[in-house]
Amino acid sequence: MAAELAWIIGSVLATSLVSVLAIFMLRIREENVFWLVSFAAGSLLAAAFIDLLPEATEASGNAFAYALIGVVFFFVLERFLYWHHHHIKHEKREKIHSLAYLVLIGDGIHNFIDGTVIAASFLVDIRVGMAATLAIILHEIPQELGDAGILIYSGMSRLKAAFFNFLSALTALFGAILAYMFSATIDWLAVFLISFAAGGFIYVAAGDLLPELRKEVDIRKSSIQLLLFIMGIAAISTIKYAGGA
Repeated sequence: MAAELAWIIGSVLATSLVSVLAIFMLRIREENVFWLVSFAAGSLLAAAFIDLLPEATEASGNAFAYALIGVVFFFVLERFLYWHHHHIKHEKREKIHSLAYLVLIGDGIHNFIDGTVIAASFLVDIRVGMAATLAIILHEIPQELGDAGILIYSGMSRLKAAFFNFLSALTALFGAILAYMFSATIDWLAVFLISFAAGGFIYVAAGDLLPELRKEVDIRKSSIQLLLFIMGIAAISTIKYAGGA
């Protein structure tokens, strides 16, 4: 059992490092980070509709209701963050757009779920666990690149974005440990969190990112945005179906 736990923790930490590497993979000028928002919008919607919700509906008929709870929660949360940033006076620290916090929370929930998947896989067999870890890492790369672009676009420095993205990624460690300890009773919670995270992704993509893209009026730039949006969907879809999940 100790060996299994060591494999689980090591695999989760390796997966979490992807979030930091994604920040430093963005070797582009800050003003061009906006292009990654298009990619992120596509990848978030694809993750919700192609990956998370189908998985949740297989386990529960309430998946879409849970997703709706996620949408409502993120709407209320964004309203609170907006109020907080615009009504607290004498605030001297840097004000980060509320979108960054929504992305971090949604990604944190998603990473928590990934941690439970990794732990459950290693409890079946070490080889199954290693395969699941590799699949999750490949799945995370396009999404983490998109998330990194959103954080920088929202006003964070590259270093701060890397730090908070890594903290969000570490929720996978808590998910893995809880799954290891309560493997027989955590299934119902996983279904709720999967659906809830999907609702959060849908809200962020449709409520915040797509309206930003609609502000662009130049036809050439809009065409590039559309291409990157489709590429975000294609990246998640390819990894999803290539893995046979």
